[in-house]
Amino acid sequence: MTDTAKSIAHKLLSIQAIKLNAENPFTWASGWRSPIYCDNRLSLSYPDVRTFIKERLINAIRVEYPAVQAIAGVATAGIPQGVLAAESLNLPFIYVRSKPKDHGMENLIEGKITPGQKVVVVEDLVSTGGSSLKAVEALKREDLEVLGMVSIFTYGFPVAEKNFEEKGVKLISLSDYNALIEEALRLNYISDDQVAHLQKWRENPSSWGA
Repeated sequence: MTDTAKSIAHKLLSIQAIKLNAENPFTWASGWRSPIYCDNRLSLSYPDVRTFIKERLINAIRVEYPAVQAIAGVATAGIPQGVLAAESLNLPFIYVRSKPKDHGMENLIEGKITPGQKVVVVEDLVSTGGSSLKAVEALKREDLEVLGMVSIFTYGFPVAEKNFEEKGVKLISLSDYNALIEEALRLNYISDDQVAHLQKWRENPSSWGA
C-alpha cells in the first residue's frame, strides 16, 4: 500500500468525503445498498486537499502515461479534476457526457477532438467501471487513442478489474478500499466489528443488504 493511497484516504475521511455506516447503509444510483458513500467532489472545497489530489494525479499521469497529449474528464465529477490536471500539465482538455445533449450539436464529447490524439481519462471514482468504460468507448469511436485512466478512488471490485481487463484499459487509482479501511481503523473511525460488515459487503455488493 502506497503512502499516497493512505494519505488520500486520510484526507477524504478528514473532510467527510467518505462516509462509513454499516448499520444504516446508503443507496447508490445503481440501486446497490452500501455501507460506504464516497463523494470526492467535497475535496474541491478544501484547497489543501484539492491541491494534494491534483499533484498526485499529475504525477501518476507523468509516470504512467508520458506520451499523453490531452486529458479527458468523465462527467460530472471527473471534469473539475481533469481540468486541474490539464491546466497544470498545459494540455488540451475535453470531457465525455453520460449521454449526448438533447439540443444544439447533440455532442457526447465536448471540446476539440483531434483523431489520433493520445488521451488519458481522469475519473473521480470507479465502482463497477461501467460508466468509466463507456466514456473510453466514446473516445475510441472518435479515433482517439486512450492510453489509460487515472481515478482518485476505487473500491477494487473483482467485476471492475474484469471489465477493465476485458476492454484492455489500464487503470491507475490513487487510493482504494484497503487503504480506506486501514486508515479508518487507525483513526478509530470504525471498529473491528464494523470491518467484518464492510468485508461481507465487498464480497457481494450487488446483493448485500437486500
